[in-house]
Amino acid sequence: MNPKKSFEQVGFAVIPGFYNGEEIQAIDGAMENFIAKRVPTLPAEHVFYEDKNNHATLKQIQCLHEHEGFFSDLFEGKPKQLAEELLRESVVCKNLQYFNKPPGLGKATPAHQDGFYYTLEPCRALTMWVALDSVDEENGCIRYLPGSHTQGMRRHVRSNVLGFSQGISDYDSRAKETPCPAQPGDLLAHHALTIHRADANASTTRSRRALGFVFYGESAKEDTPTHKAYQRELRKELIESGKI
Repeated sequence: MNPKKSFEQVGFAVIPGFYNGEEIQAIDGAMENFIAKRVPTLPAEHVFYEDKNNHATLKQIQCLHEHEGFFSDLFEGKPKQLAEELLRESVVCKNLQYFNKPPGLGKATPAHQDGFYYTLEPCRALTMWVALDSVDEENGCIRYLPGSHTQGMRRHVRSNVLGFSQGISDYDSRAKETPCPAQPGDLLAHHALTIHRADANASTTRSRRALGFVFYGESAKEDTPTHKAYQRELRKELIESGKI
């Protein structure tokens, strides 16, 4: 099944080798440099650690494209073109994120729909996930619920998982999921209404690093006051709980 057909029918698409070895090497180098030199200067709400007192447990970085030209150029390149093909409209580059589940420490990602965080009407958006490491069921590959993008938004509640503050309250469909292992350079793309989750990293030696690209369709309108109010409240909770 081609990516566009898969995206429309089951809510996600898998594209092996979206970035070749040389491209991934360049991304790895830029990411390593960014973590060493730029992360210490970022706002607290843009950087999450499994243990904020141990920087070896880095798990998430927000808005890479706002802080480094390399990632801004990456955002505007092949991923944007693909996003426009999948959504069948022009898109807005909204967020470029770094994700990691450190060996033995990376916690499970709760079942959720990205669109819940976005407050869009209509919910025309997608996320692309590019593997930087070999990812399988042991170290926490993404697991999708096929067809869930056609069934509307589910009820979400606070999850207490740093970086994924909301999760579906009554999720019981694990037996119907499709796990998606990936190699460095492989790309997964999913609709903002597609339900997905990931297990914890059970490996004691392997990380699970990835980049996440978020695109909004131009037809989607954001409820900006609601979104900003949520972000303010979330930041307050993270500070009060000592997570940032």
